[in-house]
Amino acid sequence: MALKLLIVEDDRSLRESIADYFGSKDWEITEAADGEAALLKMENMVFQLVLLDVMLPKLNGFAVCRRIRESSDVPVVFITARVLEEDELNGYSLGADDYVTKPFSLPVLYAKAMSLMSRVRGEAPFRRLRRGDLEADFRMRQILVQGIPLSLAPKEYELLLFFMENANRIFSREQLLIRFWGYDFEGNERVVDNHIKILRKAMGRSKCRIRTFRKSGYCLEVTE
Repeated sequence: MALKLLIVEDDRSLRESIADYFGSKDWEITEAADGEAALLKMENMVFQLVLLDVMLPKLNGFAVCRRIRESSDVPVVFITARVLEEDELNGYSLGADDYVTKPFSLPVLYAKAMSLMSRVRGEAPFRRLRRGDLEADFRMRQILVQGIPLSLAPKEYELLLFFMENANRIFSREQLLIRFWGYDFEGNERVVDNHIKILRKAMGRSKCRIRTFRKSGYCLEVTE
């Protein structure tokens, strides 16, 4: 199964060169030319690696990385022409995993990316978690039902993974809202219900199910 890469770079020539090189190594490529477009891609797809330029239109790389880290632990490599130490330290403080300075060779960039992926694959959290016929693949950031990957947006992936890690426990709407949308979320709490509805539809063939407990909340009921 191909690893998915998001390239966030406003220089079209460089972006396409990186895409061609990683694509030739059997990566599945998605491109974004500015920070806002990158976050939109992140909302709708799950990636195994993000290559992120620092100087971007609309929203710079630091702001994008900060937003990514609010909901995802996907590895992030900054690509930058700036070599200021404070920029590098800022990037790491926001959760970046590595830095590559322009100009660079594509083989070196690829080697860094693969080295990072090797470290990620070797870490204990990036294993597999099974609950009934549900299986979470941490490396691929996918959840499978009876061996078939579910098509989930990042928020649904994180939510279902949380239920799997806490199977047969009931969580209220408020608990889930705070956990996944934060204390300062100003939207309607029905957003939780909407995501649960999406998960139930995606899990259609699974023997496990997310149950509603009236006036209490939701629970992943696992059937072996």
